[in-house]
Amino acid sequence: MPAHEFESDTTTDPLAHERAHLAASRAALRAMRADAQSLDIRDVTANWVNAAVLQAQIDERIKSLADLAHTPLFFGRLDYLHVVGAEEAEGAEGEQFYIGRRHVHDAVGDPMVIDWRAPVSQPFYRASRKDPLDVGRRRRFGYTGGDLTAYEDEHLTDPAEAEQTSQLLQAEIERPRVGPMRDIVATIQPEQDEIVRSELGGTVCVQGGPGTGKTAVGLHRVAYLLYAHRERLARTGTLVVGPNRSFLHYIEQVLPALGELEVKQATVEDLVTAQIEVRGADEATAAVVKGDARMAEVLRRALRSHVTLPTEPVMVVRGSRRWRVPAYEIEEMVRELLARDMRYGAAHEALPQRIAHAVLVRMEQSGEAPDDRVQNSVARNPAVKAAVKAIWPAVDPAKLVLRLLSDAEFLAEHADGLLSEDEQKAILWIKPARSVKTAKWSAADAVLIDEAADLVSRTHSLGHVVIDEAQDLSPMQYRAVGRRCSTGSATVLGDLAQGTTPWSTQSWEQALHHLGKADALVEELTAGFRVPRDVIAYASRLLPVISPGLTPVESVRESPGSLAVREVGSDGLDAAVVAACEESLAHEGSIGLIAADARIPALADALTAAGHAYLSPGQETTAESRLTLVPASLAKGLEYDYVVLDEPAAVVDGEPDERTGLRRLYVALTRAVSGLTVLHSASLPEELV
Repeated sequence: MPAHEFESDTTTDPLAHERAHLAASRAALRAMRADAQSLDIRDVTANWVNAAVLQAQIDERIKSLADLAHTPLFFGRLDYLHVVGAEEAEGAEGEQFYIGRRHVHDAVGDPMVIDWRAPVSQPFYRASRKDPLDVGRRRRFGYTGGDLTAYEDEHLTDPAEAEQTSQLLQAEIERPRVGPMRDIVATIQPEQDEIVRSELGGTVCVQGGPGTGKTAVGLHRVAYLLYAHRERLARTGTLVVGPNRSFLHYIEQVLPALGELEVKQATVEDLVTAQIEVRGADEATAAVVKGDARMAEVLRRALRSHVTLPTEPVMVVRGSRRWRVPAYEIEEMVRELLARDMRYGAAHEALPQRIAHAVLVRMEQSGEAPDDRVQNSVARNPAVKAAVKAIWPAVDPAKLVLRLLSDAEFLAEHADGLLSEDEQKAILWIKPARSVKTAKWSAADAVLIDEAADLVSRTHSLGHVVIDEAQDLSPMQYRAVGRRCSTGSATVLGDLAQGTTPWSTQSWEQALHHLGKADALVEELTAGFRVPRDVIAYASRLLPVISPGLTPVESVRESPGSLAVREVGSDGLDAAVVAACEESLAHEGSIGLIAADARIPALADALTAAGHAYLSPGQETTAESRLTLVPASLAKGLEYDYVVLDEPAAVVDGEPDERTGLRRLYVALTRAVSGLTVLHSASLPEELV
């Protein structure tokens, strides 16, 4: 049965009543965890393998039931006008549900807290005065630490009550960003909720400017899909792909806080470096060519060039009999396999079976009665194996890429009509490596090897993949990620205006084509909930240059006085930056000092000399240090309550071209949640003057 019957507001102390329910819910959660810990599986498992699997599942269940002291167990309450799921009847009593991060039930199984992903919880995010969804009252709760300290009601069907902005909702959105990224489950907006609850079968692409919550939306969509399709995704797996390890460390606590512990996280480089180690780097020109989708066809041609049509028959000797398969018949097999465009490795495995089958036909025609075991034996015959080795040899993906990048003639042969001579020269190694192990592979090379490996043998597909900061992926990187969800779906998150790689995405249509999800639904988030209005408006002056036609973010946060732009002399810039950091540290929350990568050592020395400890991107803030020193190249996806931005011109000049530099600056300008201070001695970009 549902949680509790609808209560009128006759309680003398509603806050005490809600605190009592919180205490009872926490006690119930502890009891649920204790029940899981006390399970005895000795009599229900047939062997040690089953026991190990079941124990692992129980351990995960116990972890998911942990009560996080500073994470509210529930954050809202819905008072329905009628019994949920029942036919409306005049005078029928409504029901009351507490909405939280996970389901909690009492000793007899009645729910005390409803999981935010359950259908009955959806009106918490979607109900409005225009469409109350049968909700009479929506109550939000405010917490200090782990203590429930406030509540706020909206009577959605009361025409006498004026519509107001929720102060608790606003306070939760603006709460200081201390530590890693946290969930937004209490503040999900209707347009975000629509994306979060979209179905598993479809791929969704979310274009969202700074502060629109696209990363949180993507992570919460994973949590929702695991709730709605847990059995299926438990079999197929889920993955979050981020731009770098700092970013993944920043977001890694979001899903566990929602009770989801099984989602893997990786960078694209993590996915493609199983066979080799990245020890080198490419010039921008070479990286762009290597990341171009045309390289997939170059690799396919190079791989298929290893296939040689037979000129000799195959003679199989079994006992006293000899069986001859003529060259023209084997050639037909080879041409048929080529025409089917099978994976190279699958065709390599199929060819000996085709030859063996031809031998079996001859054996049957002579009166013998061979079975499958005979066919397998013939397929392993030395003559057949020798023929296959000559016709369709095994190919090592890394060696194939090594030859393409080392052998100008081999590359020219297979890049003919695809890559220009200048493009071919750009990717050829000046000093070819002797072997796969000694080669100084780049990140782009690793993606080429991954593509070649997939041409040889199909890459395993997961059930769902989230790709964050996707605008920075090359076409070949999109293909690499797309292979890992070829039979599943994806959530693609990004902002075209924040593309800061030379190969960054020009349009989502192109990106989704390379991902293999051309039919994906593209959604745009334009309401900003994090970055103050003055700050996002200042940064948006760059949009006509860096991404013409993109809709600027409209921030719902006014925060007057949140932006300061100061010019200082070049000889006093470091001291001014330290002073601005000290000024920001007077406020509550996290502080990010963002600067061009080349400026980081000087600023590190200045902070140390002034006695300020600082953190690296992704590190959790502590009582001793709330200040993080952030190279501009690593700022993407991170948020800080207050940001001090050092020398915008240096950020722009640190990139290979002006547009990329301005995009990097746009990223740096939009990391602040409460306030931004810009310090410069050189001239600002003209768009910001």
